[in-house]
Amino acid sequence: MSELELLTPASFKDALTVLANLDNDLARVLETLGPPPMWKREAGFATLVKIILEQQVSLAAAKAVFNRLSEIVKPLTPENFLTFDDSQLRLIGFSRQKSLYCRGLAESIVKGELDLGNLAAMDDNVIRSQLKRIKGIGDWTVDIYLLMALQHRDAFPRGDLGLIIAAQQLKGLATRPTPIQLEAIAENWRPWRAVAARILWHYYLNTQGKTITVYQ
Repeated sequence: MSELELLTPASFKDALTVLANLDNDLARVLETLGPPPMWKREAGFATLVKIILEQQVSLAAAKAVFNRLSEIVKPLTPENFLTFDDSQLRLIGFSRQKSLYCRGLAESIVKGELDLGNLAAMDDNVIRSQLKRIKGIGDWTVDIYLLMALQHRDAFPRGDLGLIIAAQQLKGLATRPTPIQLEAIAENWRPWRAVAARILWHYYLNTQGKTITVYQ
């Protein structure tokens, strides 16, 4: 992965200008709300666990479970995670499925089947195939990891509900776009779709009256 394809503070700022010139709706968000945060997470096991916890639940609920996990499993490594059984994880707030998913992720790392440290040097398709071999990791989880942890500039989680709702409102659509329709809309934002996603989240959080911070 070329450094030119990764987000930096300088390229993020440039991308905001490019996107404002490409799309009047994004420009309006930037004019009224200012630039979005350059949300970022540390790459590694803990972040993937947190993203798995965020699947199909509110970010606030996932954050509460993750915070309890981080207080109990110190440090939060695959090896330490595997010392906790399902009943202990359930008390922390894990569902049966998410215990299974996170355990599978931890086991793959411990067995040497997945090396998260090597992902940074790979392209998106290889990273996707590597991560999706783990049960419970699908495209949305991969896209969020690419966008937030690895800072790939064109990663775009087309199935993210916040992005779908924001796009519907910004574009004045009668119904929520499907993930495929949202991806078609986002074609105009290449190669800066990860920055466009941040603008849409920024808009969503402000217009929906949310008080939580996305993906921190």
